[in-house]
Amino acid sequence: QVQLVESGGRSVQAGGSLRLSCAASGRTTSNYYIGWFRQAPGKEREFVAAFTRTGGSTYYTDSVKGRFTISRDNAKNTVYLQMNSLKLEDTALYHCAAGYRAYMWSSSPNLYDYWGQGTQVTVSS
Repeated sequence: QVQLVESGGRSVQAGGSLRLSCAASGRTTSNYYIGWFRQAPGKEREFVAAFTRTGGSTYYTDSVKGRFTISRDNAKNTVYLQMNSLKLEDTALYHCAAGYRAYMWSSSPNLYDYWGQGTQVTVSS
């Protein structure tokens, strides 16, 4: 079992920045891929960013490229999502997730095994 706890979400004005954290505990070996997803009211869960299983590569959805950065601190078992130049459309509940399947990474929420409870990001004008 893996427990994931997100933090850092809050209300912020458009153009501002936030850093989300995802702290992992339990089965925290490095042999998993980890990603950030978000879900706005009335919309499906959307892939945001991910690390590959080895941590050597990162992937982003097009709408956040150049604005968001995923990073990790293995010593702290924590993954971060630095979000800059926030837009109104970034408003959502943000979740981190970990996957232990036979993939290097995935943008599909169906291929992740453990999820945090989410942290709310609200961007206002």
